[in-house]
Amino acid sequence: MIITITGRGLRKDEILFTSPYGEGKGIWCGAAISLGHNYEVEFEINQLLMRWIDILPAAAAEYSLTLDKDQVTFTGRLENIEEDGSAFLQMGDSLIMFECLGEPMALGTFVEVKTADLRIYDMIVVDSEVKP
Repeated sequence: MIITITGRGLRKDEILFTSPYGEGKGIWCGAAISLGHNYEVEFEINQLLMRWIDILPAAAAEYSLTLDKDQVTFTGRLENIEEDGSAFLQMGDSLIMFECLGEPMALGTFVEVKTADLRIYDMIVVDSEVKP
């Protein structure tokens, strides 16, 4: 997913960002960043999520990313849940992998995945600066 770095957070290496689906924050895992630059990134949810607690059916069938205090919420299509608990959330052209436990959920439906522990990995720099 392509994001634009909009600021720095309070924690070490924490960044604030916008994306085509909304805004969020997480811990940057990569080379030094430049505010206002676009990056292609991969997200890692660094906690074990519980279905029906951290993962809930979405009210709307549209991709979104929201930030509420320290919690980031991804809304996307639940693509798969493996027997070992590995799961995949589709957001547009991007897949976000996470681990979960709990009662089964219907695949192919839109869900909200909430986390306070998001890691962000740089793939490549897309361009040097956001144009007004």
